[in-house]
Amino acid sequence: MKTSLVIMAAGIGSRFGEGIKQLSPVGPNGEIIMDYSIHDAIEAGFNKIIFIIRKDIEKDFREIIGDRIEKVCKDANVEVEYAFQSLDDLPEGYEVPEGRTKPWGTGQAILACRGMIHEPFCVLNADDYYGKKAFKVIHDWLVENYDPSRPADFCMAGFFLKNTLSENGGVTRGVCKVDDNDYLITVNETSDIVKTADGAETNGQKIDVNSHVSMNMWGLTPEFMDTLEEGFVDFLAGVKAGNGNPQKAEYLIPIFIGDLLSEKKATVKVLETSDKWFGMTYQEDRPVVQESFKKLISEGVYNAELFSDLK
Repeated sequence: MKTSLVIMAAGIGSRFGEGIKQLSPVGPNGEIIMDYSIHDAIEAGFNKIIFIIRKDIEKDFREIIGDRIEKVCKDANVEVEYAFQSLDDLPEGYEVPEGRTKPWGTGQAILACRGMIHEPFCVLNADDYYGKKAFKVIHDWLVENYDPSRPADFCMAGFFLKNTLSENGGVTRGVCKVDDNDYLITVNETSDIVKTADGAETNGQKIDVNSHVSMNMWGLTPEFMDTLEEGFVDFLAGVKAGNGNPQKAEYLIPIFIGDLLSEKKATVKVLETSDKWFGMTYQEDRPVVQESFKKLISEGVYNAELFSDLK
């Protein structure tokens, strides 16, 4: 079955400071986090890659990763496509609010792929490392469970909160409530979760570090694209009516899927993974990420020449 990996790489990365965090080298040969995600996706069986970027980073993106990955993918019989997120990519009847400079969030980013997605797909962030298991369980679930007659049956990688915290500041996580059959009940987007000596907290309130959290790694159906587009119209209508700051409001996948769940319009199977997440939220995270990859290579999880085992 055809399955796509959709990589959201259009984020501005305001907390990361100077430079484009998605393109920061972290591997021994200048690899970036995306290299490892693409490796793990191809190894798991995904056979199409869609990069979501911005036009203003296209040149850097192609030079640092795009052209190289296209060669790797060609050898592995994997397609590569590009989609471009832009602030003014809006439904008919809507325009960019005066003073807004930031795109509309992860929901709008995925909509940049309209017309490209005709198969089940996994979507994830470009600047997060998810581990091999997450790709495998999502790919296999999509292949085994996708049924066009059940277009709202989704899945997600369920990480443990303790495996997703940063040593260098607060993070935002979708904290999940899961039923006895591992189906998602609610996802609560929780900001400023900080690591403490005995666990984690946000705004002085302790959080169970064994809670499942969403790291924005979802397994979705091609029919989801139409649902997402309808939701974007509703979101923009709400902003226009005064529900949310026109300059900052974001159409976010975890919140939208959470709304579908509360309205009984979707199901989400939580596929547990015990792999440790790491990512590039702050500049100070970079040496930690570099050391993490060095350790994974020394343990034999990856070859020093990353893609050599796929040939």
